[in-house]
Amino acid sequence: MMGRERTRVLAVHSADPVMAALGSIGLAASMGTALLIDLADSMGHGSRRTLADLASEGPRLTEVSPGRRGVAVLRSGHLSVADAAATVYDLAAHWPGVVVRLDAREWPGPIVPVRPLYPGWLAPTTSETSVWQKIPGGSSPTGPGPVLPLLRPATARRMLIGGLPAAGAWLRAWRPIWEMPWG
Repeated sequence: MMGRERTRVLAVHSADPVMAALGSIGLAASMGTALLIDLADSMGHGSRRTLADLASEGPRLTEVSPGRRGVAVLRSGHLSVADAAATVYDLAAHWPGVVVRLDAREWPGPIVPVRPLYPGWLAPTTSETSVWQKIPGGSSPTGPGPVLPLLRPATARRMLIGGLPAAGAWLRAWRPIWEMPWG
């Protein structure tokens, strides 16, 4: 493949737990087919087996690569970041994209910070490159990075109960994030 190769594994972190969940789902869904690994273990849904099971027992053939289009969710099983990384990168060799949802800013690879643009004293103050989520009546970004369009409340509710976002401007806005340089 000529040119710059797309990053296969991106971790998502947000100090806002709702944005951490919505951001990781949006980023994974933007690929069409992706594996979402919840290292925070708080999304409440996912496969019966966990990343800890795959690390200790090895993955089954059906777990190594996608069997269909869509987003597969894998809970960590309370595996530490250090123990998870090797298994995540092994799985990434066979998936179009892997999104790792973090609960702390610790990951040995690219991390995508997601920041809601809250109004007033809740407004972000960082100048770090981030993905900025518009909020009705919210503030302006304080640093570089893409600004996501408003997320419809019905779409947010659908994702928070285990669904995927419908095709639209919000989901399309996530796609270029795979090509950006994240530190």
